[in-house]
Parts: sequence; structure tokens; C-alpha cells
Amino acid sequence: MGLGGISPWSLLLILAIILLLFGTKRLRNMGSDLGETFKNFKKSMKDGEAETSSEQVTQQQPPPGGRVIDAEAKEKDKV
Repeated sequence: MGLGGISPWSLLLILAIILLLFGTKRLRNMGSDLGETFKNFKKSMKDGEAETSSEQVTQQQPPPGGRVIDAEAKEKDKV
């Protein structure tokens, strides 16, 4: 038994059909695009963490009414 009750022979058959449908060049391009996407995602996550750690993030206590309105929303309401 393989993954989820699928035998290894069934997986090979599915892989062969996928190769016939898409071709190796298109699958290679999709793989490299997917790898680049993950690489960019990791880079942006690392950059976001660096920005967050470099800035002083302060937490505000909610007002007694329980409604939190940020400064930008107040400025937009004034206009």
C-alpha cells in the first residue's frame, strides 16, 4: 500500500500520463517557477520579520467601549 491506498504502480501510471499530457519541458518550467515562488516568499517573510523587529511595535489598550480606531481611520473620518 502506498499513499492513501494507492499502489506504487498506480502512482507510476499517473506520473506517466502526466508526462504525456504536459511534456517534460513544461513540467520543468512549472517546477522552476514553483521553486522561484517559494524562494521569493521566504525572502519576503524574512524581510517582513526584519522590518517588524527593527520597529518598535507598541500595543494599545482598547478604550473602555471596546472599539479600537487607529490614527489613519480618524484622519480619514476628518476629511
